[in-house]
Amino acid sequence: MTERTNPGNEASEPVKAICVNVAERIYAGLTVGHKIEGVLLSYPPGPVPLDSDEDDSLVELPTESLVDGVCDLVLQLAKGHEGKIKGLGVALPGLIRGGVVEEAPNLPQLKGVRIQDLVASTLESRGLKLPVTTLNDADAVAAGLASQHGRLEQQVRVWTIGTGIGYGCYPFMEGVWEGGHTVVSLDDKENYCGCGGRGHLEGIMGHRAMRLRFLDMEPEEVFEAANRRSDARCVEFKQLWHKALAAATATSIHQAGARKFFITGYNIRFLDLKMLKDYLHQMVKMSPLQSYSVEVVEDNQTTRVVGAAVAAEQAVDRC
Repeated sequence: MTERTNPGNEASEPVKAICVNVAERIYAGLTVGHKIEGVLLSYPPGPVPLDSDEDDSLVELPTESLVDGVCDLVLQLAKGHEGKIKGLGVALPGLIRGGVVEEAPNLPQLKGVRIQDLVASTLESRGLKLPVTTLNDADAVAAGLASQHGRLEQQVRVWTIGTGIGYGCYPFMEGVWEGGHTVVSLDDKENYCGCGGRGHLEGIMGHRAMRLRFLDMEPEEVFEAANRRSDARCVEFKQLWHKALAAATATSIHQAGARKFFITGYNIRFLDLKMLKDYLHQMVKMSPLQSYSVEVVEDNQTTRVVGAAVAAEQAVDRC
């Protein structure tokens, strides 16, 4: 647990932070010592569809409205805690560097937006001044898992498997880290990635990419048919899906070393861990690199929000 020591040898108190995750909708929470206090708030209000891919709540929302939604939740959470909040962390999908959304295929209205400055200035205009930190949502997952598993002093890597494919790293490192766009195929026909690139991991595993590939079947139906072995096309695709993830993971192992990988996201329901490990074993043969491990963990917004809190606190500490 992160603590703040008060002057005069008074008892330390847990650090408070407000954290936001922008996903299929906006989720926000107040953390105290890296644990959610109370409940997560969401915007827009209303029930969340069972299939996250069916929730397009934010896709058509103008940038200003999206930022207002973030700030509305932050102001609700800050009420009664004025002066006690260390910072605000905002996790978003896409390529986030220096507080700017350089690319966001799943929320195209954010491309080029100086999101960190915009959120900070909007909050200040509404009476709340806070240091704001922005980060990629997959990095937030990695940081949240590091906190929840007591690994804040160790390296954590994570794949998030959903509408797109995210690759998160903790500790936070400079770089692009768009692992979902790792090239895993040289087939000219592999062009289903939302970014337009050929041969990408996301173009095989991403939910929307699978829908484009199988126009006559939903992804759930594809894997059901593969598991029943009733459709050769589906069986072949299940193998490709797992080979692609193994190839991207093996590439990361060969570049950054072994250690632990987490896999999460709403499409882990399609994952056959034994098949993945078999393909990984075929791809990683250097004995010093075979100490890697793979663990599947439940996908939830709490992990992402806690990870944003870790980022906010560490950013303030570096200042």
